[in-house]
Amino acid sequence: MTTAQTQELDVQPTPLALLLLGREADPASERGVDCPGDLPSPSDPDLVARARAAKEKLGDKVFVLGHHYQRDEVIQFADVTGDSFKLARDAAARPEAEYIVFCGVHFMAESADILTSDDQKVVLPDLAAGCSMADMATAEQVAECWDVLTEAGIAEQVVPVSYMNSSADIKAFTGKHGGTICTSSNAKRALDWAFEQGEKVLFLPDQHLGRNTAVRDMGMALEDCVVYNPHKPNGGLTAEELRGAKMILWRGHCSVHGRFSLDSVNDVRARIPGVNVLVHPECKHEVVAAADYVGSTEYIIKALEAAPAGSKWAIGTELNLVRRLANRFAAEDKEIVFLDKTVCFCSTMNRIDLPHLVWALESLAEGTLVNRIEVDKETEAFAKLALERMLALP
Repeated sequence: MTTAQTQELDVQPTPLALLLLGREADPASERGVDCPGDLPSPSDPDLVARARAAKEKLGDKVFVLGHHYQRDEVIQFADVTGDSFKLARDAAARPEAEYIVFCGVHFMAESADILTSDDQKVVLPDLAAGCSMADMATAEQVAECWDVLTEAGIAEQVVPVSYMNSSADIKAFTGKHGGTICTSSNAKRALDWAFEQGEKVLFLPDQHLGRNTAVRDMGMALEDCVVYNPHKPNGGLTAEELRGAKMILWRGHCSVHGRFSLDSVNDVRARIPGVNVLVHPECKHEVVAAADYVGSTEYIIKALEAAPAGSKWAIGTELNLVRRLANRFAAEDKEIVFLDKTVCFCSTMNRIDLPHLVWALESLAEGTLVNRIEVDKETEAFAKLALERMLALP
């Protein structure tokens, strides 16, 4: 729609819409859309050589982290690869590195800053690389939710459990209210612990991981779960519904994993006889229930490593990783396909491209600190408390 058309319809683009379109920055947010310098052209044939030269110049001063969902062009420069929590811990284990360049998204860089020393500086090559799921729960919304739980008379019974895929503010809220963080690998352990502390859990911000863990792994009924919608008064729930629930799920989801459907599963089984369906627990409950295997990113990789030659797999997770695994195991005659027919990358993760990485590395090599992610001390203290509770889980 053109500007003239929007004016004719008396429709004004919102600041968020302009931000997503790359036409405006949000000065009140760390996430911008402009680099304070000249970004190399994507067509520059010397990008790989420039990245290599800048990284070599920095030497041990820089440590590059690459999330599994990153592009191949970026992953090739990662010193370590992994999921968000593994990478944050890897960064903390390298105190000699002055700069941590996190090729991932904003909440991951925040976690790295929380876990690393004050002398280390965490850099996100593109500040617009956010996470739609993490952004579905703001500190103000969660504080309002807690007020609703208090008014319903159940706040003292509720233990917050927040997924690693959440902002530092949400992690801090969790720590301040006696809760813990979880990953997709240890969600059951986190919930077991939480139910030892209280009678109910507020699970943030991914409803699907919370529901799948409670029902599939812990034997709860779907009726034990209610969904709190921050965009509705009182979360769209009555006090009676809140009092009767064991799991209060935040209305959030992953834009990639949430797109897989039961039709996707049925379609791939019809197209590929004998296929094994392997999905991430961020998928919808009906998808998880119809799959053969369910697990975290690391679980998916290990399952394919152990799979016999000639086996067939349909994977329900981010496309960059699926494509990389398909290429890796092609020589072993393992057929690996994307679960959905429609191509779907994580759009914000893909903002970290080679031009942004080159720009960040060359800036650091020239002594200019760019795109630093820094969590304030109070938020860091409570967020670290929640993370430490996770690390102490049996």
